[in-house]
Parts: sequence; structure tokens; C-alpha cells
Amino acid sequence: MSEELQRNFTILKQKGDTPPYYLAYEVSDLESHEVGATLGTINSQLHSHNRYLDITLRVGDPKLDNYRRVRGDRIQFTAATPISIDDAPAAIKPRMWLDTDRIYRAAVERLVRIKTNQQVKAADRDQSADFSKEEAYAFSQAPTRIAFDDKKWADSVRQWSAELRAFPDLLASSVSISAQADNRSLVNTEGTRIEHGRGFARIMISASSKAKDGMDVSDFDSFEAFDPSGLPAADKVQAAVRRVGQNVQDLMKAPTAEPFVGPAVFSGRASGVFFHEIFGHRIEGHRQKDESEGQTFTAKVGEMILPEFLSVVFDPTRKQMAGKDLNGWFQYDDEGVAARPVTAVEHGILRNFLMSRSPIDGFDHSNGHGRRQPGLEVVSRQSNLIVSSSKAVSDAQLRQMLIDEIKRQNKPYGLYFDNITGGYTTTGRGGVQAFKVIPIMVYKVFADGRPDQLIRGADIVGTPLASFAKIMATSDQPAVFNGYCGAESGSVPVSAVSPAILISEIEIEKKDSGQDLLPLLPSPLLSDVRKGATQ
Repeated sequence: MSEELQRNFTILKQKGDTPPYYLAYEVSDLESHEVGATLGTINSQLHSHNRYLDITLRVGDPKLDNYRRVRGDRIQFTAATPISIDDAPAAIKPRMWLDTDRIYRAAVERLVRIKTNQQVKAADRDQSADFSKEEAYAFSQAPTRIAFDDKKWADSVRQWSAELRAFPDLLASSVSISAQADNRSLVNTEGTRIEHGRGFARIMISASSKAKDGMDVSDFDSFEAFDPSGLPAADKVQAAVRRVGQNVQDLMKAPTAEPFVGPAVFSGRASGVFFHEIFGHRIEGHRQKDESEGQTFTAKVGEMILPEFLSVVFDPTRKQMAGKDLNGWFQYDDEGVAARPVTAVEHGILRNFLMSRSPIDGFDHSNGHGRRQPGLEVVSRQSNLIVSSSKAVSDAQLRQMLIDEIKRQNKPYGLYFDNITGGYTTTGRGGVQAFKVIPIMVYKVFADGRPDQLIRGADIVGTPLASFAKIMATSDQPAVFNGYCGAESGSVPVSAVSPAILISEIEIEKKDSGQDLLPLLPSPLLSDVRKGATQ
């Protein structure tokens, strides 16, 4: 990589009409194993090993180059070119040579368009440079390898998935385990030479069905670790499988939610997703510079945006919290900048944005959050989002505060969001600055002591500034949500760590119920369940 980088850069600087000032090669070596099962039988077993080349080439100068954002124009030069998984320079160098030539031509062409555009279009308010000068790093570690026993894990998922035979009303279910080694090598013309990697293993449990009115219902659970050996014992997974099956069966019979505005508690995992969706994306640095973005917090640095008792840190250097491995951990980002903690909110006050090497007004340098999926261009992205609170109470006290708030507002009930599958947020200026978060396990909480009631078909909607202002308190027990986040630079691993939160007012709306009804024919598993009960 270093040899071809130097050769291509030197020649282009000597012969190109518009010489490059920066060139970087990143190779992602991805090896993965996966075994999936349904109802006690294996339905997939995969092993893959691939290497991809990504190239970043900049022409012009750091003040104005081919990566300058133009409204309505998507920046895309690199393409995740597959290369040899053998360490064979003779096979790898030609791909670097050809892709560098292709990208150089495209970069020069785009820079001409950008300069022309500047002569006929109004200037953007943010006139900061397009690229920042950063320290060069040298780091090398042995490649991460994943020890994966195919037979052992096939036997395990077969056994766990068989537990879902006890729930004949399920229309689909699966239990799978996947493990991946992600090793990345990066070289650039500033002198950075990095080889680093990480592992990731996950057990995923999912089940779905339909209620009588045609509404789809589902539940899931997952366990994550850096290596398969760190995953939980079989009995814990087995209990989770049965819990997911029972939850779906209960959701089929649960009453549907009605539009409602009132107090609610988000569990720690649900709160983590809530903060990730409605806060985290809005402080990614590139959104502050893009004139097509809503820029919710661009002009609010130094202002109170959350309650004073809340702080938010993004820390990709943290490998574990609350007894769990964190999926948002990494050592260097995809621009070769060392990972570091970023205090985004300190006691309610906005202090910082997540930065790649694309500067914005007031923030001239990267803080190690330039990330991408192979094949896409780097932008600033989230890592490990960690919420802390100075107004924390026990779970029991938080529930009592919810009940008190229900009474104070004279509401018929409040809500408890136990599990959230994800969500999305509108950050573009052309749309409403709103969010939708999709819960799957939601309970009505009554102030008169009646048991909580499970409901289905509720989607959380709102706007970020109004929702943040209504957070009243948190629990004292953080919980971890691990997952993958999809945005402009693709799917990247992230985590969210948060205590449960009490919100004085949240809005839910009804989910689409669908038109397809349950199958007319009874499940063939029903007779097996009855036979087992008789025995």
C-alpha cells in the first residue's frame, strides 16, 4: 500500500494538470461466520472472507477541494473495490493503480464544477476549509482473528430455536449467531501508517406474527461481545428465546394503542436509542456545514439544550460499561485519526460536535469520529454515546415519580417503553425537524395500582427541542444498547449507554395495522404443542 501510494502520488503531482495534495488508501479485511436456525433446524451457514480498497484523493487545496459540499450533489468517489485476500502485491497494486487513476479524473472534474458553481450561486454561510491538518500516526497490531466452532454453534442455535416450537402462533422466528473480524489498514501521504482491528459477535433472537386485525407484531433480543467466547451461557440465551416467543404471543392479544400525550418512562435501552436517534445525529459535524440540513444545534454552542442534570459524552475508547462490551469501540477512525472522548453536552450545555477532518465554523480539527462502511465516503458519525445524570434515583423511585406525574396531569395512565427496535429522524431542512421512534414493548401504567397493561401499535413522534426540555429525572442504573447505525456513510457499529428517563410529556401515534389477516389454516405445530402438554 505504501509503495503504490508514493508512486501514484508522485507521478500525479508531476504530470497532472491539477495535482493532488492528499492521497490515502484504506483496506478493510472482513472475515465473518454466521449460523442461523428456525424451529430447531439450520437454515443458513455462511463463511466469507473479503478485502475492499477505498481511496481518498483530494485535488485543489485544503481551503477548497473536490470534497466541497454543494447542495443537491452527492459526493462519491470511492467504490469498495474487491482485492485479493492473499498478501500478493502483484495482484493488489494494479487495482490501486487503476482506481487511483479513475478517482483522480473524477476529482478534477468535480473541482471544476465546484469553482463554476461558486461564481453563479450564493455563498454558504460556513466558509471554513474543506480539510484539516492532523497529526500523523504510526500503529500496528497483529490482525484480529475470530475462533468460531461451526459445529458447536450450529448445535446451540438449533437447540435454542427449537424452544420457539412451543409458540405455534408465530409466523416467523429465528435464532442466529454471527462473528466477524474487521481489520483495517490505512496509509496516507502525511505519513500515517495504521494496522488495527476489532472483533464482534452477536446472538440475535427474533419472532413475529399478526394480531387478528392484521397488525404485525414482533419482538427481539440480542447479546453482543467482542468474541464468541464472551457471549452468555446457554441457559441465559434459552430464557431470552422463550421470553421473546411469549412477548409476541402476548402482543397478538394486546389492545391497540390510541393517540396519546402524557408522561412516560423509557427503560435504559429504550432511552439509549432515543438519544441516539434524536440527539446524536443532530450533532454530527458535517450536518452543521450542509445548508440543506436543519442545523438544529449549529448556533447553540454554549447554550443549554438539555436539562442541567444531564451530560452526554461520545467515547470510542471505552470497551465496556455496565458489564457489557460496547460495539461503538475503535482505536482509529477511517481517516487515520486516533479515537478520543468527546464531551458533547456538559451539565445541559452544548460544548462540542462529532468531527471528521471536514472543519466547520469554530471547530477546525477532527476528534476521531470520521467513519464509514467500505465503499462510501467518510463523514462524522457516532461511536459510544454515554448519558450521565446528576439527578438519578432508584428504578422504584422513578416509577413512583411517573405515577405522581400521571396524577398531577390528571391523565388516565402513563407509559413505560421497555424495548425499542429503532427509529429514524428527519434532519434535512426540506422536511419537518421531527423524529419517529419505534417501540415494540409498551405498557400502560395506572396511578390507581392496577397492573401494567401491554399495548401494541404505538409509534413515538415528536420534535427534539421540545422533547429534551421535558426530561424530569433518570434512574441510577445505566443500560447498554448495541447495534449498527445507517446513514450517509453506510452502516457503522455504535452503542448507546443510558439510564432510564422520565419525560413529563411524550406523544404516541397509531401504527398502520395492515390488511393481511392470520392464516386460515391452523399451524402444524399446534398438534405438537398439545401432544407435549398431554405427555
